[in-house]
Amino acid sequence: MTTNGEGTTAVKPLKVALLGCGVVGTEVARALTTNAADFAARVGAPLELIGIAVRRLGRERDLDVDPALFTTDAEDLVTRADIVVEVIGGIEPARSLMLRAMEHGAGVVTANKALLAADGPTLYEAAARHGVDLYYEASVAGAIPLLRPIRESLAGDQIERVLGIVNGTTNYMLDKMDSTGQSFADALEQAQALGYAEADPTADVDGFDAAAKAAILASLAFHTRVSLDDVHREGISEVSSADVLAAQQQGCVIKLLSICERSRTADGAEAVSVRVHPAMLPLDHQLASVREAFNAVFVEATGAGQLMFYGPGAGGQPTASAVLGDVVAVARHRRAGGRGPGEYAYAELPVLPMADTVTRYHVRLDVADRPGVLAQVAGVFAAHDVSIETVQQRQVTGDDGVDRAVLVVTTHAATDAALSTTVEELQKLDSVDSVAGVMRVEGTDSRGA
Repeated sequence: MTTNGEGTTAVKPLKVALLGCGVVGTEVARALTTNAADFAARVGAPLELIGIAVRRLGRERDLDVDPALFTTDAEDLVTRADIVVEVIGGIEPARSLMLRAMEHGAGVVTANKALLAADGPTLYEAAARHGVDLYYEASVAGAIPLLRPIRESLAGDQIERVLGIVNGTTNYMLDKMDSTGQSFADALEQAQALGYAEADPTADVDGFDAAAKAAILASLAFHTRVSLDDVHREGISEVSSADVLAAQQQGCVIKLLSICERSRTADGAEAVSVRVHPAMLPLDHQLASVREAFNAVFVEATGAGQLMFYGPGAGGQPTASAVLGDVVAVARHRRAGGRGPGEYAYAELPVLPMADTVTRYHVRLDVADRPGVLAQVAGVFAAHDVSIETVQQRQVTGDDGVDRAVLVVTTHAATDAALSTTVEELQKLDSVDSVAGVMRVEGTDSRGA
């Protein structure tokens, strides 16, 4: 508190430093300056933007703020703030700047999923050591309120599974491949033209972005430190138009899913599995109807049952909305003289390798059209203790005039090791011309959301 010249008491502003002024940073700065009165009312104290750290001064920006706020000295800026907002991304210098901010007593708000997935424990431990907040709602699913409900609202429950679409770029591409028949290359080109995909789309189409988010979700949901290296990752670059058509013929759609679930080791001990990969979902599954660049996440808890979170998963304003929500929370804690919930890592459950994870396969085989082929194929599945749920067969005539057959096999649940070994053995059969496609299946049995 301070006293003004009229003898009344004024509330001391909370100083906010912004690291980065890209798409998200611009929207954060704009909101803090244009809606200053609203934020002061929500927090109980003014939020004063004291500086914006950028790489280059003098660059043209769509932001009406005092040019004197811009600085290239981020290290000095973070030492003068009560709250530091990091939206520059990447590992360094973001990590060093956040640690420096905490050392000087500042709470930190970040949208940096890559850093949290790669080295979250360093940040969690620093926040605890210095008694400050570390909030990161915007790191997963953009504007969707997801992490705080998992970390706080469901703290009295046991989460069993988190299943979701957390990458808008790949969801947009797969949606276009399904709805318009576009190829992967055409869908990617369109996503880039619309700004959904970067010029280098590797982080999205190869699953790195979704895997980082899955690591964060699993860490919170299961009170266990899960890093990016723990996440089994497969992207969508191998999903073909033939795969999309095969899914349609099965009454399914293909989605890139992040799946985090409680499981068991071979000796029955509790564990977790965390994976990102394309999978077939039946059309009546709620996630099947998530279109365009939207995100949606299912959370299954023992008491609460199934909860669904849905909304825009990226973009300047949606992501800034999540960042600003964290800023308000951290500011309120600062005003009250405390901090919010920290890291819950007490369970420390082992993370299963993908080979030990239980899943289901959809397998398409081009085979010879003669007696005994189906029995041979079924024998390979049986030899690896993989139970077959359904088999469909149709005849085709090749360009050479020879009749062939296509077998479509959907399995019951089995370990991924058993399923992948089965596929390898099928390729060795003389009666099998080729394994035309393999896709995991989710949401169609008791394990599905």
